Amino acid sequence: MTKSLAGKVAIVTGVSAERGIGRATARKLAGLGADLVLADLDLASGLQALADEIVAAGGRSLAVAVDVRDVAQIEACVEAACQTFGGIDILVNNAGTTAGAKPFLEISDADWDLSYAVNLRGPAQFCRAVIPAMIRRGGGAIVNNASLAGLGAEAGFGAYSATKHGLVALTKTIAAEFGAQGIRCNVVCPGFVNTDMHRGVNERLAREAGIGVAEIARQRYLGVAMGRAGDPTEIAEAIAFLAGPGSAYITGVALPVAGGTSAGL
Repeated sequence: MTKSLAGKVAIVTGVSAERGIGRATARKLAGLGADLVLADLDLASGLQALADEIVAAGGRSLAVAVDVRDVAQIEACVEAACQTFGGIDILVNNAGTTAGAKPFLEISDADWDLSYAVNLRGPAQFCRAVIPAMIRRGGGAIVNNASLAGLGAEAGFGAYSATKHGLVALTKTIAAEFGAQGIRCNVVCPGFVNTDMHRGVNERLAREAGIGVAEIARQRYLGVAMGRAGDPTEIAEAIAFLAGPGSAYITGVALPVAGGTSAGL
């Protein structure tokens, strides 16, 4: 494997889920030679184990417990990355929540608050924390993870979709403001991906409809040109491309990675 990210330092958030986009992305970036700072809520939730796995494979990795709702913890993570590895070149804002993925009139104030705090404000604060460090390095690449729901809309996903649309807008704003300083900012918009989070949504929808999970999946994938959900590693490939040298002249792009799925309304 070509070590196209050798000498680069990357922060990836939301990496604890074994079947998750963040974990797949961390493994991909480490395989390309990047030093990894892994951020998630709890060291015991699989975060430290992933860091140990990367080190055992010959890489360098630091695990940091971070709640993206807490700006002080975000700033401490960025400081730890700079102290340990000398700077930051890549940020992947992957941490997210499906809070608010329910019929509009059933979305509580707590759902709205959590969705906003994790899906939009947290990534914004991580960007704000890393951009000065990236400028000191002469530039960097930020890749945010939104959703196809951030490009369109689907009934039953009100707060989730609203915050993901906001993340797309945030991405474009950062790209416009900091491009001249060597910082690129792009956003991937996955469709159905076979993650723990996606399976949880399918299970909830199946319960509500009174049918099996397999039937819910069949119905939902009818609109996918490729006829299936994606794999986390397929999203990780797109993220790695946007974080790497092959996308050096790409910024402000919202990239659907969805197997040909329509973005809805």
